[in-house]
Amino acid sequence: MKKARETARELALLGISQLPANPELLEAKKLQDVLLAAIRTLTAEVQESLEAAASEVQRSSDKLLASEIRAADIQSARTMVREAVELTQTAINRLGSAMEFPELIQLANQQDVRTYALQILTKVSANRVQIDELLSEALVDWQIERLPRIDRDIMRIAIAEMLYLGLPEQVSVNEAVQLAKRYSGDEGHRFINGVLRRVVDKINAEVISQ
Repeated sequence: MKKARETARELALLGISQLPANPELLEAKKLQDVLLAAIRTLTAEVQESLEAAASEVQRSSDKLLASEIRAADIQSARTMVREAVELTQTAINRLGSAMEFPELIQLANQQDVRTYALQILTKVSANRVQIDELLSEALVDWQIERLPRIDRDIMRIAIAEMLYLGLPEQVSVNEAVQLAKRYSGDEGHRFINGVLRRVVDKINAEVISQ
C-alpha cells in the first residue's frame, strides 16, 4: 500500500500549478479546492488510461485479423502479429497503471494525506522566492523559466520538504526522483537528481560557513 506522504506529494504536484502567485491570496478554502481538483485529475487519468487500453486492444485485434486475411507472405504476417502483441502489452501496462489509481484516490481522501499535501502547498507558496533562488543557483546552463513545469514543481516540493518540513535531505532527493520517474520525461529523474544534489551541497556549505 502506498505511503500517505507519497500520495500527498503526488496530490501536491498535481495541484501546485493552480496555486495563486501571491501567497497572501492562499486561503484554507483555496487549498481545499486545489486538492479536490487534483483528485479529479487523478480520476480523469484513470478513465483516459482505460480508454487508451481499450483502443490498443482493438488495434491489436485488427492487426491479428489483418495478418490472417491480408498478409501477402509469412514475413508480413509475422510483422503484423508482432505489432499486435506489442499493442496488447502496451494495453496491459496501461491497465496495470490504472489499477493503482483507485488506491491513490482512496488515500487522497484520508485526512493525514490531505494535511501533508496542504503543508507542502503552503510552504511552496509562502517560500517560492527563496526556493526558486536556491534552485536557480543549482542549475548549470539552465534558467528556471526554461525548465519543464513538472520538473520545476517536483524540485520545488523537494526543497520545501527539506527546508521547511524537516524531511532528511537524502530522503527528499530520493522521493523527488521517484516522482520524476512517474511524471517527468525519460531523462527527467536523472536531471532532477543532479540538480537537487547540488542544492543539498549548497545548503550544507551555508550551514558550515555560519
